[in-house]
Amino acid sequence: MPREQEHMVGNSIALNDTLEHVSRVAPINRPVLVVGERGTGKELIGERLHYLSTRWEGPLVKVNCAAIAEPLLESELFGHEPGAFTGATRTHQGRFERADGGTLFLDELGTMSSGLQEKLLRLVEYGEFERLGGQTTLQVDVRVVAATNADLQRLAAAGEFREDLLDRLSFDVIHLPPLRHRQSDIPELAHHFAVQMCSELGWDLFPGFTNEAALALLRHPWPGNVRELKNAVERSVYRWETPEQPLDTVVLDPFYNPWQDPPLEPADNERDTSITLPPAQPVRATTPATPDFGAAVRRHERGLLSNALQQHQHHQGDTARALGLSYDQLRGLLRKHGLTGATRNPQPS
Repeated sequence: MPREQEHMVGNSIALNDTLEHVSRVAPINRPVLVVGERGTGKELIGERLHYLSTRWEGPLVKVNCAAIAEPLLESELFGHEPGAFTGATRTHQGRFERADGGTLFLDELGTMSSGLQEKLLRLVEYGEFERLGGQTTLQVDVRVVAATNADLQRLAAAGEFREDLLDRLSFDVIHLPPLRHRQSDIPELAHHFAVQMCSELGWDLFPGFTNEAALALLRHPWPGNVRELKNAVERSVYRWETPEQPLDTVVLDPFYNPWQDPPLEPADNERDTSITLPPAQPVRATTPATPDFGAAVRRHERGLLSNALQQHQHHQGDTARALGLSYDQLRGLLRKHGLTGATRNPQPS
C-alpha cells in the first residue's frame, strides 16, 4: 500500500472520481499535469501517480520550482559541470539524472522562466539535456508529472508560458476538486486531523466535535482547502482546555486580534449633518476609582452578558451579533464568567 494513500481521506463523489482518473492514467508512461487550488493535495496525487505506475520501484524525485532561486533552478534540475559558475568545483547531478528510471514531480511549474521551459521541452520530448556548462548530451528515462495552481492556458495565450510545452505536458490533466466541492469529506477529514493532533499532545482519545463546532467547519468556505482545514483543526484541538469534553470552539482565524483598537470617530467635516444630535448634557464630576475597580468591571461585564443572553433567549449567535462580538469572542467571555451552561444554538447563522 503506497504510503501517501493513508492521507487521501474522504469518500465524496468528487474525490472518488478524481482518484479513479489517477488510477487510469498512472500506468500510461506519459507526462501528466495536475491542476488545483493551493492546499488541495497536488503533491499527494503526484506520489499516487508514481506508486501506481510501472515505475513504482524507481526513484520519485520532487522539486518546487517556486522555492528555488531562478539562477540555481537550472543547475538543480539539469546539474552542472566544474567551472560552470563561481564555486562550481565538481560535477553535480541534477534532479533529472537522479530521477532516471522513475518520476520527477515538478511543483509550481508556472513560475519557470522561458529559458528553462525550452530546456524542459527538449527533455520531455526527447529525453535529452546537457548539464550547465557541459558539452555532452545526456539521455534519461524520466516521467514528468507537473503541478500548478496557475491558469497555464491563460499564461500561454499571454505569451508567458510556452504553448508547445503545455501541449507536451498535458497528455492528460487531472483537476483536483477544492474542499468546497467535497463538503461531505469535511467531517471525516476534521476527525482524522484531530485524532492525529491528540496523539501528538499525548491525549488518550479525541472526544469529538459538538454540533456547533461541526456546523462551523461545514459553513466555512476553506479558501486554503485541506491544508487550511488541517491547520484550523490542529489549532483548535491544542487550544482546547478541556480535552475530556467535546470540542466546541473552532479557531478559524489565527490572525484575529482581540486587542484591536476600535475605529476612530469621523472628523467633524465627515459627520452626517442630517442627524440631529440631542442637546448636550452637563458633565458630572467623576469619582475616584475604588480599590476594587477590577471586580466592578468584571461584575459589569458579566451583567451585560447575562442581560443580553436573556434578551435573546440564550441564543449565542443572536447575542454575539447584538453585542458586536465575534462568535469566538463571545464564547471566550461566557467561559470566563461561567455562563456557558444555559445557552442554546450557539453558532450564528
